[in-house]
Amino acid sequence: MKDYSEYAELLANVEKPGRYVGGEYASEIPDPAKAGLRVCFCFPDTYEIGMSNLGVKILADCFNKTGFAVCERSYMPWPDMCEQLEKHGVPLYALESGDPLRDFDVAAFTLQYELSYTNVLQMLSLGGIPLTTAERAEGDPVVIAGGPCAYNPEPLADFIDIFSIGEGEESLVELAEYLYECKKKGVSRAETLYGASKLPGFYVPSLYKAEYNADGTLASFAPLREGVPATVVKRVITDLDKVSFPRECAVPFLETVHDRVMLEVFRGCLRGCRFCQAGMIYRPYREKSPETLNADAKAAIAHSGYSEIALTSLSISDYSRLPRLIDDLLEWTDGKMVNLSLPSMRIDSFYEELLKKVSSVRKSGLTFAPEAGTQRLRDVINKNITEEEILLACERSFDGGRTSLKLYFMNGLPTETDDDIKGIAMLAQKIVDLYYSKKRQGGGRGVNVTVSVSCFVPKPFTPFQWVKQDTIEELERKQQLLKEYIRTNKISYKYHDARVSRVEAVFARGDRKLCKALALAHERGMKLDGWDEFFDYDEWMRVFAESGVDPAFYANREFGRDELLPWDFIDIGVTKRFMKDEYARAMNGETTPDCRTECSGCGAAKLGGAHCVCRERSGGNA
Repeated sequence: MKDYSEYAELLANVEKPGRYVGGEYASEIPDPAKAGLRVCFCFPDTYEIGMSNLGVKILADCFNKTGFAVCERSYMPWPDMCEQLEKHGVPLYALESGDPLRDFDVAAFTLQYELSYTNVLQMLSLGGIPLTTAERAEGDPVVIAGGPCAYNPEPLADFIDIFSIGEGEESLVELAEYLYECKKKGVSRAETLYGASKLPGFYVPSLYKAEYNADGTLASFAPLREGVPATVVKRVITDLDKVSFPRECAVPFLETVHDRVMLEVFRGCLRGCRFCQAGMIYRPYREKSPETLNADAKAAIAHSGYSEIALTSLSISDYSRLPRLIDDLLEWTDGKMVNLSLPSMRIDSFYEELLKKVSSVRKSGLTFAPEAGTQRLRDVINKNITEEEILLACERSFDGGRTSLKLYFMNGLPTETDDDIKGIAMLAQKIVDLYYSKKRQGGGRGVNVTVSVSCFVPKPFTPFQWVKQDTIEELERKQQLLKEYIRTNKISYKYHDARVSRVEAVFARGDRKLCKALALAHERGMKLDGWDEFFDYDEWMRVFAESGVDPAFYANREFGRDELLPWDFIDIGVTKRFMKDEYARAMNGETTPDCRTECSGCGAAKLGGAHCVCRERSGGNA
């Protein structure tokens, strides 16, 4: 492990030196001399956020289990540390060995959020890695990236050598094996990337050419070399019980965003909310068994000493064996005073017995996501819940002793009117009134209903991918309108910065022309845009203007239904025809049943024998 005493002057001048020294309990200390392939997993946000990311832990574990690849970690430094690194001429390093990022064979980034893109460039620059693929020479690290934002990789096309599309537990090991062989044989950088483009689930942007129409829309997108696939099909894990789960992870010294064991219960979603990218890109639906989950939880708690287990998946109450899993966990967590926590739940699946079980250790607030305030708009977005179900779930929560509820909504949804905005306030007021309609166990504490409202951002691979985002002025008007409709201090109202959501929309639906804007933003020192204190909307508008980018073209324009989209070369399983049909149904206010009720033929069942419910229903011929 690196002797960090030589960095004493740097660390003495930063707010949280614990972010930069490693050495946590159970962190592995690799021997670089024995590593066939050195990988540094670079998380483009702070240590506290990166150490809470389960995906990074899983994939690092996969690399380290190969026997030839060694995976270390690096995180986006806070500005005080950026300043110190630059002042002292010290490159950004990996926590385990203390070696600069430029000394690794692979620098791997996870893209969780569009506003982390400037952090990617900052980490490359601080780590001594040339920013663009074109600038990198033999011996420079291969820069790879994956995660949800990789499903539209084009805004980062100039900077990333290889994108991983889909789930990486198997594919990244295959890529590591390939890169290791190329390294041993002395294969050139160009030929290494060419070969990587032929591996299933990988996209090498430098081997494709984009051409544009006079109006700025995409005219064509095609490979530059023979053998490079025209379509990249995402990778899918078919048996979640067999994939790696990191039972012995580094336990941070600092308090992180999620100081707990996280159990991924299933992948995919049965529901089909039309605004939700995760619900589409993570299809088909697949579950882990309660036996595997229970064993993973026991081992992780015993190793880490955490006092909480969080069940993490989309719509957790859709897990078909949730009561069994809760019972299995409570058999031993009760005695150890380990708390169980659940994420935002489907209101229609919520029931009293589950509430009582999960409350057996510690009561906490519950979170629901109605998303819209009126039934009309909930039908448009395919939420498939009624006001009666919402109120029933809240009543059961209150009867179980809860006095705090958090409700997630969005504004700016397609077809939204002022009546829909008013409906959010009316629904929240009905929930408050429901609490006071009879004597509750909460005693004199009263009730608090938190209404948290985000701005709709049209995302790739959703039925709303063509829809324009409301203008800043309209989003802010709606935010203030809702504020006027809320007339009790029993309702706490929080809303997101509409300006942040607009920049997010630009990069979510952007193309390669945004690379120039990102390079300029990096040149201007922009970073940590996901943090309120560093986000500068006016500076982003100046960067776009000087780069020849019109943000309204990407955020506030209705895309043509037959337009070639920057991400159309990626096959996520769910078909574009299904997306178009869902868009049409949305505009007609028609709902689509969930996958367990009726197969809607989205196409996800075709992906490699995955255990999609429609495949099981059709005997594998879906």
